[in-house]
Amino acid sequence: MSDALKQDREFWLERWREGQIGFHQDTPSPLLVECWDGLGVADNARVYVPLAGKSVDMPWLAARGHRVFGVELSPLAVQQFFAEQGLVPEVEQTPKGVLSHAGAIDVLCGDVFALDERDVADCNAVFDRAALIALPPDLRRRYVREMYARLPRACIGLLVTLEYPQHQKQGPPFSVPESEVRDLFERDWTVETIVRRDILAYQDRFRNEGVTSLHAVAYRLQRR
Repeated sequence: MSDALKQDREFWLERWREGQIGFHQDTPSPLLVECWDGLGVADNARVYVPLAGKSVDMPWLAARGHRVFGVELSPLAVQQFFAEQGLVPEVEQTPKGVLSHAGAIDVLCGDVFALDERDVADCNAVFDRAALIALPPDLRRRYVREMYARLPRACIGLLVTLEYPQHQKQGPPFSVPESEVRDLFERDWTVETIVRRDILAYQDRFRNEGVTSLHAVAYRLQRR
């Protein structure tokens, strides 16, 4: 494991231990709710949610008939997710980490970089709201090159990014402009920009740090 990846892992584990989880949303992601039905994902698709945290997007997806496969590094996040959803999961030790299962939701407590093609072979869709933008530039490239490359052909994705003047705020979350998204994905994925929305007025934390422009952007991805 590279030093950069070790540092990133410890950073996020520490954030969960200290309860510094301002990135967590108590309601489903607005762009997920707005865009998902238009993607063309099959009703019974298995949806991969990388760096899932305790996201309420997972039960939202499950309520729409999908099977959900979340992967999260922090054991605290996994424990809190099932407790807050009122679920008592079945727990299984696997070579990739502890897998917790309840209803249509599986959450693996493990490292997304350690997965292989077999782990995501039946994932017909992917929802990435908090993974790509959580990683610094060098790890973003590795993440797309390794993790996204393992997803099956014809897999459909909804990717949500943020765009802001990076010099005005230290990430994470990081600004990932459309030019970088296309550079990262277009070799193997069809990339379609669905929505670009100005959200600065709703983000006190960014304004308080001096950010003068902030957009959330949703992309439809399809693996070729």
